[in-house]
Amino acid sequence: MRNQTKHFINGEWVESTGSDTIDVINPATEEVMGTISSGTEEDLDKAVKAARAVFPTFSKSSKEQRIEWLQKIAEGYKARKEELIEVMTDELGAPLSVSEEVHYPAGLGHFKQAARSLKDFSFIEDRGRHTLIKDSIGVSGLITPWNFPTNQAATKIASAIAAGSPVVLKPASKTPFAAMILAEIIDEAGLPAGAFNLVNGTGSVIGNGISSHPDIDFVSFTGSGGVGEKIMQNGAETIKKVALELGGKSPIVVLEDADVKEAAKTALSNIMTNTGQVCSAGTRVLIPQSMKEEFEKTIVAMLPDFPVGDPRKEGIATGPLVSEDQWETVQSYIEKGEKEATLLAGGTGKPEGLEKGYYARPTIFTDVSQDAVIAQEEIFGPVTTIFTYEDLDQAIEMANDTIYGLAGYIVGKDPDAIRHVATNIRAGRIKINDAKTDFNGPFGGYKQSGIGREWGDFGIEEYLEVKSVHGLPSS
Repeated sequence: MRNQTKHFINGEWVESTGSDTIDVINPATEEVMGTISSGTEEDLDKAVKAARAVFPTFSKSSKEQRIEWLQKIAEGYKARKEELIEVMTDELGAPLSVSEEVHYPAGLGHFKQAARSLKDFSFIEDRGRHTLIKDSIGVSGLITPWNFPTNQAATKIASAIAAGSPVVLKPASKTPFAAMILAEIIDEAGLPAGAFNLVNGTGSVIGNGISSHPDIDFVSFTGSGGVGEKIMQNGAETIKKVALELGGKSPIVVLEDADVKEAAKTALSNIMTNTGQVCSAGTRVLIPQSMKEEFEKTIVAMLPDFPVGDPRKEGIATGPLVSEDQWETVQSYIEKGEKEATLLAGGTGKPEGLEKGYYARPTIFTDVSQDAVIAQEEIFGPVTTIFTYEDLDQAIEMANDTIYGLAGYIVGKDPDAIRHVATNIRAGRIKINDAKTDFNGPFGGYKQSGIGREWGDFGIEEYLEVKSVHGLPSS
């Protein structure tokens, strides 16, 4: 049981000015695993003041000092590996193997990459008739989601430190404890008091407070489109910069020459990893019409290779959804899908033998039309949809027929066809044949999938303002 009802403000763990708390539920057991404080506007104000006070010195820290801080954080993160894995398994419901192989290295990767990117990063550049200077943007408010407790927090924090921007972090109240461990790690790395602050609480109080606070200069948010819209509205009142990483409905384009088993494995991995709670998950599988029968048989036959169950049991690939609300949302989409398309596997309800915990049945729909609800709206669960196409131009048109543009996937062998599809999908990141993730590759979306980019040097740029100086005397 974790009862951590303090906030990290100005280099110290302090009591909240309010008495309300939030229970954190283990989604595999439906039991309370811990309690956090439900922060107040006064708590947030204290954190913002601390960040504002340290800004003049923190923003002028040397590049070498920031690299040292990031490297110390990475070392501290590695030292807490087992605890981070345990916590993420309990608060998110991720299988131990997923916490170890996906969540843990993602957080570590961002801190290490930010340090590497910073080594070659230029904050001053002579451009002939003017000099370009990149200054820290100011105080940054970070609002992170529950589905990747260390990945999303780490990429924002690492980029902010690299840019010299003090931050106020609001982690998701469903999965706050990994972020609180991060706070301890950052504190031990020796950052000046106020450079990093963490305030727990609700979106309506702390989230809205961050996006509307007059002394916060930049807001970086990852989450739903509806909340992103509200953050933009709040930010507009003080003309603050806003970066948004929102939803997705990403296509997997399977080429004519693709290995059917590899294609089916890619499709299932996209909805079974993290129980489909991934904004960039490929949930629309576009296959050649000629492959339809073989692909459907293959994907159904391969489904048992991704067992659902207790995240602490060995061999489990997929755990529960994060909460009862999320489970009910996924069920409602499956019900819609049963009316709109052909149910190939799964359906409503819980998997056999898993009555306790927010487990959902992995579900596959085929014969899906482009205008179906399950084809257009983000489900955020272990549900995939299969479409057929006649030629690549039609496949590209179908891939782009959505309000989203976060990611795209291609499975196949023909280099020319791969290039054609990759360059024509309107999305921020394309992965070919399950290519390994590069933490220096910018991450973000087109269209309603967001504004701005994270990761690597692009992530650092988000926390900077650009100044052109004309006629600067040489030193």
